Amino acid sequence: MPLILTVTRACDLRCAYCPTAKDGWPSLTPEDAAIAVSLFTGRFGGGDIKLFGGEPLLVPDVVRAALDRARYEPRIRWVYLSTNGLGLDTEWLDRLADHPKAVLTISMDGHPGDHRRLRRALPGTRDSYAHLISLLPRLLRTPRVVITQTIAPSTAARAAENFRHLRGLGFTRFNLLPGYFIPWKPDQLRALAAGFEAIGDDIAATWERRERLYLRNLFTWAPTPFFNTGLVVDADRSIHPSNVGLSAALDHLRAQTRVGSLDDPPSPEQLAEAAARVGPLLKSTLTPTVWASTQAVDRLLSRLVRRLYPRYFAYRAQRKAAG
Repeated sequence: MPLILTVTRACDLRCAYCPTAKDGWPSLTPEDAAIAVSLFTGRFGGGDIKLFGGEPLLVPDVVRAALDRARYEPRIRWVYLSTNGLGLDTEWLDRLADHPKAVLTISMDGHPGDHRRLRRALPGTRDSYAHLISLLPRLLRTPRVVITQTIAPSTAARAAENFRHLRGLGFTRFNLLPGYFIPWKPDQLRALAAGFEAIGDDIAATWERRERLYLRNLFTWAPTPFFNTGLVVDADRSIHPSNVGLSAALDHLRAQTRVGSLDDPPSPEQLAEAAARVGPLLKSTLTPTVWASTQAVDRLLSRLVRRLYPRYFAYRAQRKAAG
């Protein structure tokens, strides 16, 4: 079970597919991050930490506090930092490269046209695609960089093309994230299915050539699509079993999923009981169209993963045999 820290709801982008409620929220403090990590290791046994937003690097001191706390804590395995990349610079990349547990996950949409069309910047915010390209040589030298390719309904027909573009930049570690909890039209779902088929062909061919390519989707599972289940500390210090309340459309569920706060944390049993109620709450809250779209998208992604499992294990066996 991971610790999920929503370090802030603030963000300098307004991506077309992002459901996160962003305005009018506090952010965690460095002290909050330290308390949360201690709670996680002491009461819940530790594991992975995931730093989410909003955009986490808008509160860099909180991210640094979580990374510093985790560095020498044996009960913490990995610290995943998910970012749009705008807050990255060479100093941050040096810090992350030096950290033995840091995994940097950067969201990109593919070709600059699709990326810029979907990632609407607030006034005064620089171009995120151009910024990441300016850091590209340094990013490619940074260990454990994962690119989350987001796929919106409007870009589903170009999913494979965008995947090849991101690969062409030199990245080798990916996570595929189609748009969840938003409506998809039948033709968009068909385009997504074809895109996943082509991406699967590309990945399988790469492994057959014994070239490195990592797909995080092969190693992740959650009871609720898209949202994370675990010890979730929201930006207001409240504690939940899932971060479904990130969505503006699901914000009202936070009152039903809240099981405590950093000042009054739940027991593992209380958290588990609350987690079991999240799925039924979602299904009863979402419109039939959005729920059906989410289930359809998740089935397509699951089908891709199941298709790739035997090819991945064959690839791994070949690499092991080759020494």
